[in-house]
Amino acid sequence: MSAETEFIHIFGAGGEDKPAQPPRMTSPAPPEALPILGLADVVIFPGIAAPLLVDSAASIKLVDEVVAGDRFVGLVLQKHPDVDNPRPEDLHQHGCVARVLRMLKFPDNTVRVLVEGLWRMELKEFTVREPYLKARVEIYREVPDESVETIALVRNARRQFEEIINLSPGLSEQVKASAINTEDAGKLADLIASNINLKLEERQHLLEARSAHDRLSTLLPLMNRELQVLQLGSKIQHEVSSSMSKSQRDYFLREQMRAIQRELGEVDAASGDLSELREQIDAAKLPPEALKVALKELDRLQQTPTNAAEYTVTRNYLDFIVALPWSKSTEDKLDLHAAERILDEQHFGLKKVKDRLLEFIAVIKLKKQLKGPILCLVGPPGVGKTSLGKSVADALGRKFVRISLGGMRDEAEIRGHRRTYVGALPGRILQALRRVESHNPVVLLDEIDKVGADFRGDPAAALLEVLDPQQNHTFTDNYLDLPFDLSRVLFITTANWLEPIHPALRDRLEVIELPSYTTAEKLQIAKRHLVPRQLDEHGLKPKLVRFPDSTLLRVIQDHTREAGLRQMEREIASLTRKAARRIVSHRGVSKPLTIDAKTLKEFLGPPKFVEEAAETITGPGIATGLAWTPAGGEILFIEATRMPGKGNLLLTGSLGDVMKESAQASLSFLRSHASQLHLDLADFHKHDIHIHVPAGATPKDGPSAGATMVVALASLLTQRRVRSDVAMTGEISLRGRVLPVGGVKEKVLAAARSGLKQVILPEHNRKDWDEVPPEVRTKMKAHFVRHISDLLPLALREK
Repeated sequence: MSAETEFIHIFGAGGEDKPAQPPRMTSPAPPEALPILGLADVVIFPGIAAPLLVDSAASIKLVDEVVAGDRFVGLVLQKHPDVDNPRPEDLHQHGCVARVLRMLKFPDNTVRVLVEGLWRMELKEFTVREPYLKARVEIYREVPDESVETIALVRNARRQFEEIINLSPGLSEQVKASAINTEDAGKLADLIASNINLKLEERQHLLEARSAHDRLSTLLPLMNRELQVLQLGSKIQHEVSSSMSKSQRDYFLREQMRAIQRELGEVDAASGDLSELREQIDAAKLPPEALKVALKELDRLQQTPTNAAEYTVTRNYLDFIVALPWSKSTEDKLDLHAAERILDEQHFGLKKVKDRLLEFIAVIKLKKQLKGPILCLVGPPGVGKTSLGKSVADALGRKFVRISLGGMRDEAEIRGHRRTYVGALPGRILQALRRVESHNPVVLLDEIDKVGADFRGDPAAALLEVLDPQQNHTFTDNYLDLPFDLSRVLFITTANWLEPIHPALRDRLEVIELPSYTTAEKLQIAKRHLVPRQLDEHGLKPKLVRFPDSTLLRVIQDHTREAGLRQMEREIASLTRKAARRIVSHRGVSKPLTIDAKTLKEFLGPPKFVEEAAETITGPGIATGLAWTPAGGEILFIEATRMPGKGNLLLTGSLGDVMKESAQASLSFLRSHASQLHLDLADFHKHDIHIHVPAGATPKDGPSAGATMVVALASLLTQRRVRSDVAMTGEISLRGRVLPVGGVKEKVLAAARSGLKQVILPEHNRKDWDEVPPEVRTKMKAHFVRHISDLLPLALREK
């Protein structure tokens, strides 16, 4: 049961939005037992008429029988409004006896009734529960109260109610007239309680108060609260209207002032700024489309008041358009010999990258308007990918800007925000071009493999347009909303590995792999770059501290184990700091300090790394394999043992699914070819085989350990030891084929660093052997195999 405020209009009961007090109807006394109708969101007071909506079947039946009978009904507020068919415990104890004045049924199976409250009542005992509630009630009739205190309360309540009516457009004059003409204290209190904004609990409390004095005493603080709320709302509305009127007045006065200044030939400060901005637009040599938009925005800016928020947004947008290098560029240095010299001075090795850049310079020299290539330098950390970008810019004579993509998750970082947002900014690509004031710089997008994605979008998807030479000549930033030509920008991206890069983005990149440095390359880089730089940063002259080659080799081999150079530079920096302290402590010593083996051990302590391959394989079931990681190649040992059991295969060492499958395939091949390999497997089902790969805390996966696993198992089953100076890699099949793998160069370099003399590689990787540096190839012997039958004789010793 709920209130239907429009029902009075339907029945023509006064034509007002608020319930009014209709003429009182004479009626016989109600019976002791009344039908009880629960109300969800309205409290009915005596003497007040109100419309109600009835929608439940039980309540409709109640109304039908009440209208057919004496029309008396008990109206009681529910404790929980969401209960459709309330039980006795769901109702308050006090309510109002009412008479149904009118009823109207609608096609949607609902009934509208107009009721008039008559007397307060209290529920005593429920006599009927189905199909609707019926209860014996005690009726409380109004007792006249003409005490002086009650008369004062009446006058005070009437005065406050008149003020509330004046501030409430929704209350009709009829309500005001009723309040003025009502002398009875109880009737006035009920009239006010039913027409001001009160909570249901407050209305129920007023209904339960029997005496008019108590009701008025409770009502006055509530009226005072309502009056304060209405007065504050009226004040706020007045201030808003006054502010709007003042803004309109200021706008018209400002426009009149501008008109007067135009007539007098005077120009205000804002007009001077706009004139300067127009000159900047003319000098920027904008493309036709950008020029059209800039002039349109400038005209709009002239019509916008300077204190309006839109003025600042438009002004910033025009400043950004003017600041972009639409036609500004740096002239390329096309001297191949000078470019080659700069690249060689700043980086040692990296022949592939240097050749590709020199080819680019040569083509530019032949064809001026060449679209910039999208290069991706992939390699382990510390091999010089990031610093190479600056060297490329120096060799070309272009400006250089670096944008770090690591951890970027918002697409707007690339494309910018639309200007409709507060605090909108252009993307980092156009911001970088504005900063360097050139539309053909070298832009290094660092760590492209570490771009993330979340609910704000995928930056990798936005990079698809930026890094596509066929599309980036019309790159459109969300903030600029104009096509900008990025085709002359030389983009260089860097990554540690390619797998995390989006396939569509990877397809747009020209990948150049930067391998790990060999020991000889690290020695040359340390002598040419690292030692001089650290001496300069620590204020030492080369004649004061000397680093012999033997010392640098010991640093490389005993104190670092990396594909790049960062840790080595930190160790050299540590040696330089300790040398500086010793020199300062012994000022009288003029002899240069030489970092020899003894001084090295004193400064850096004992060796941090021991060559794993230096350990000789002394028993069967152990083989040396090769692995690739984003930090370069590594060697790993695979150990196998046999013990009493039921023929199970146990695998440990944090192995991935692919590596586990390689172990199962290796064992299956050996069992299926036992006779050809002369393996005695008669009691195989009585033993378990356990394969373990050390460094168990490091996850390992991939198929390239298959060859090593089959050799370790063959060694275990034949009791023949594996050669200590041999490492191997390769995927195997159930037919015994040795399949090609990746990362051969990194793996061979790892074997060389570990002191191994021979490597066994798949025949299909013979072409990768040529990529191995010559100094490594001369020290190592490579064997290429097609089948496991070729692999085992090379790896296993004779009994």
